[in-house]
Amino acid sequence: MKKDFLQVQDFSAKEIQEVLQMALAFKKGKLKVKPLIGKTAALIFHKPSLRTRVSFEVGISRLGGNSIYLRQEEIDLGKRESIADVARVLSRYVGLIVIRTYSQTDVTELARWASCPVINALTDLSHPCQILGDLLTVYEKLKKKEKFSIAYLGDGNNITNSWLELATQIPVDLRIGTSETTWPDRSLIEQAKKAGKSKISITSDPDEAVSGADVIYTDVWASMGQKHLADEKRRQLAAFQVNSALLKKAAARAVVLHCLPANRGEEITDEVMDGPQSAVFDQAENRLWIQMGIINLLLKSTKKRK
Repeated sequence: MKKDFLQVQDFSAKEIQEVLQMALAFKKGKLKVKPLIGKTAALIFHKPSLRTRVSFEVGISRLGGNSIYLRQEEIDLGKRESIADVARVLSRYVGLIVIRTYSQTDVTELARWASCPVINALTDLSHPCQILGDLLTVYEKLKKKEKFSIAYLGDGNNITNSWLELATQIPVDLRIGTSETTWPDRSLIEQAKKAGKSKISITSDPDEAVSGADVIYTDVWASMGQKHLADEKRRQLAAFQVNSALLKKAAARAVVLHCLPANRGEEITDEVMDGPQSAVFDQAENRLWIQMGIINLLLKSTKKRK
């Protein structure tokens, strides 16, 4: 039986730590396994991406495999062909499917019918690979693994949702600073609070959110596919810009994160993004290493279950 990674909660706390350890070992050149030798991965991308595509293609190559990139016009899930049929056909050709699309339901359906592991490389609801890469970056920069405080400022999007998912597995002090009209998924908020592992707070006051925080995180205010909402989002979220004045209210050595691409001058200023507390480009690099760890764990788990 195969294992998938469709949301953060598909990994236990122990598995998350195992993936982090493997990612660090890959990064330091201490782990040189090649579980994809003789195998091909299908990359289904309905949303274009720089970091996600390149990091997966490079990681798959480093793990001994090769990849095929499939755009929306080549594999229009559920329209030209049923998701079930696509999954079953691809499973005859490839040993791994990576999908970046809009609907979480489509990803779940694809994984249901695929006989090889499926990785969610982003949906409108969730971005699990990004969040594990973020966690790796936080651990590297803060030099600690105990509970840390992170202030997410801006739109309640898939990044926020996935941090809420992570909060059910790893103890964090998660503070979400956003307007009353741009909250993340409310069911995930309740789920994170009910899990009881983490402290979860939501505020419309950016100063309150960042006060003494170890990490400040932001993202674009209008996600891909929402550009028609850009002007409205700017009005709603202007107070949540990550700038030097706001950064001074966080912990003295607070780390600044942004999953990129950034609209410089909107959600984050050049001064902060290019400043000494920014870990944005280390964060981008860590996507490569964490995804190699994720792939390695999935293939190991799938092999054990056969």
